[in-house]
Amino acid sequence: MEKKKIAGRSEKMMQICFYTIITIFALSCLFPFLLMVTSSFMGEKEIVSEGYKLIPDTVSLSAYKFLFRNFTNLFNAYRVTIFIAVTGTVFGLFFMSMAGYVLCRKDFRYRNQISFFIYFTTLFSGGLIPTYMLYVNGLGLKDSIWSMVLPGLMSPWSIFLMKNFMKSIPDSLYESANIDGANDFRIYWQIYMPLAKASLATIGLFQVLGYWNEWYNAMLYIQTPAKFPLQYFLQRIVSQANIQLLIQQGLTINTGDLPSESIKMATAVIATGPIVLLYPFVQKYFVSGLTIGAVKG
Repeated sequence: MEKKKIAGRSEKMMQICFYTIITIFALSCLFPFLLMVTSSFMGEKEIVSEGYKLIPDTVSLSAYKFLFRNFTNLFNAYRVTIFIAVTGTVFGLFFMSMAGYVLCRKDFRYRNQISFFIYFTTLFSGGLIPTYMLYVNGLGLKDSIWSMVLPGLMSPWSIFLMKNFMKSIPDSLYESANIDGANDFRIYWQIYMPLAKASLATIGLFQVLGYWNEWYNAMLYIQTPAKFPLQYFLQRIVSQANIQLLIQQGLTINTGDLPSESIKMATAVIATGPIVLLYPFVQKYFVSGLTIGAVKG
């Protein structure tokens, strides 16, 4: 009995230590985000004199007023980003899941050769100039929204993750459906896809994050301001907050009221806020989808 009590006490002490460490780690991860939010409500003079802090002396909305001065353009940038995120994620999941299904089938003769070619793209790429010429001259995607969708549509890592996950699905399900007369696409769509929700949620989260943070392809291919995604639009807003640029544009401003520092935090809040709300809906699938796809050979 005495040994059991000692073991129970030691177990409780270990739990307390682990919970304490996890709590401290969680707070340390949460601190930068809270600092970002509170600093976005600080005045420019307070930031310059005292630096960023969690509790500002005075609450200022100057940074958000500066951003929402062009509310129509900001709303349009949100719309473009949502479009490319939803479209790219839906089509990407469809194509990558089909690729994973084909590559996991043992009766597909050339699965190893195609897997090698997919893996080869992770080691070598065509480079920036050939890629630019392909999209502009070959595909005619200059100043097209699809120039932001197609580059991130499929990922070799996600294809292999989907392949490994689908390999964990028993072959007996495929054989039973095949005996009943179902073709490959029906087996893929009605049997494999419902069972692959965890993997789809995991890859879908990565896809959405990639498209939500899109700015590089917009900088290369997009010229029309109405087609700017959110990240690229906010980056241009921050650059336009530079005093010298505003003066060159002939604007009369009060340099003490210009939120050149707090606007950086406000843009981060606007850019990350909506996507942070997405994670709780896929969190329950995220860990299982990632680990199952990782341990299977």
